[in-house]
Amino acid sequence: MADTPPDLTWTRAAPEDAQGSGPWIEIAFGAGELVYLRGTGDPGTVVTTTVEKWEAFAKGVVAGEFDHFAGDDAPTADG
Repeated sequence: MADTPPDLTWTRAAPEDAQGSGPWIEIAFGAGELVYLRGTGDPGTVVTTTVEKWEAFAKGVVAGEFDHFAGDDAPTADG
């Protein structure tokens, strides 16, 4: 696991009119082709991936590859 640089600029993935602290996901792009992700509820826990993997994920979102995770029949932590 890579150390999280202290000088990252975090961008919150939330609707423009969102109020409060979320829960939201935040993303930051760092040196060495690294991408950092964290949740606003636990900003000390950071997941690191590569720019290549992040771009593949973002393209999948746009293409609707993850739509089955949204909506009334989406899987939940409870099963």
